Amino acid sequence: MQAPSLTLGIEEEYQIIDPETRELRSYITEILKGDHMILDEVKPELHQSMVEIGSKVCRTPQEVRGELVRLRGMVMDLAGKNGLVIAAAGTHPFSLWTRQEITPLDRYVGVKQDLQDLAQQLLIFGTHVHVGVEDRDFLIEAMNVSRYLLPHVLALSTSSPFWQGRRTGLKSYRSIIFRNFPRTGMPPVLRSYAEFDELVDTLVKTRCIPDGSKIWWDVRPHHAYPTLEFRVCDVCTRVDEAVCLAAILQAIVSKIWKLRRDNLTFRLYPQAMIDENKWRAVRFGLDGKLIDFGREIEQPARELIAEMLEWFVDDVVDELGSRREVEYAFQIMRDGSSADRQLAQYDRTRDLRKVVDRVVSETAEGVRPEIARTFADRAAEGAPHRAVMSGETSLPEQLKAT
Repeated sequence: MQAPSLTLGIEEEYQIIDPETRELRSYITEILKGDHMILDEVKPELHQSMVEIGSKVCRTPQEVRGELVRLRGMVMDLAGKNGLVIAAAGTHPFSLWTRQEITPLDRYVGVKQDLQDLAQQLLIFGTHVHVGVEDRDFLIEAMNVSRYLLPHVLALSTSSPFWQGRRTGLKSYRSIIFRNFPRTGMPPVLRSYAEFDELVDTLVKTRCIPDGSKIWWDVRPHHAYPTLEFRVCDVCTRVDEAVCLAAILQAIVSKIWKLRRDNLTFRLYPQAMIDENKWRAVRFGLDGKLIDFGREIEQPARELIAEMLEWFVDDVVDELGSRREVEYAFQIMRDGSSADRQLAQYDRTRDLRKVVDRVVSETAEGVRPEIARTFADRAAEGAPHRAVMSGETSLPEQLKAT
């Protein structure tokens, strides 16, 4: 069996923000107009208020960092030409999905026709990490085993505690919205790549999907590239967080390969059990408990994430040269995820516009320092006051935990 290359690629979806109203702005076609040379790296998404970037193939998390700094900077500059900014969070705190325009391209119009209001409601933003795995059967084995650790990774990435001007009581509301789509969530255990091929072929023949790109599992074989694509994460607000999660996912695949090479493996648990842990990550993030199914006990999420880092991947990170990037997860656990920081910002100011300012600032950290400083100052300035959404209902009245 061929050893995986473990190359990395990363995609991020950003919000296009009006810096005055802090609302989403439907402007992607105007931003990209006349910039055809960058369309391989910066692309429109389903909604006009979204923009997606895709990195080049990278060998290391350090290369991923360089790509994210370059691409985030490129998008910030493009948005800045039009007086706009970008933000990286799994949901926008208060913009309404009913007011967002669909991007007028055939593929997105088709999605809207197929999925109706579910497509319109998909105003969510994620991080997708690709890890190079050339042997197809090992790719399926890595997918099967890695599912167990995806709730741990999701807890680190949570960045969507608000929805439609409400404090949802969840740390990853994005996960709830995306679960409404068909062919999403944790994948089933598959015996081989041939079984996956058979599934895709059947769905194509019966006109359920045009190709494998419409299977949106939390981790999936990519339909066009020899990669295992991890799709479980909310978009990471800070570059350091995105690099950390890419490094962890690369290390997980590397460890699974090492076990396979030594004729060892990791126990496969039923999908229903893993879904329980995913729900806990969605609901409580780092502040809840996850289940250790081997010992059949629940433990604080931070303890099980630390165990993942110190036991499961520790013996491969030095080989990969990614110890520093992987261990940034301990800082996330100390400081809180983006969702935790957004909630703390709201608790301080009682103003969702200040939450947007904080997210814009953190998105620009290490990329465009002047933007980061400007919006950090905006997030901190002024006394708490009642922010109004679209001239209608007072936001604090709406921000009641569900």
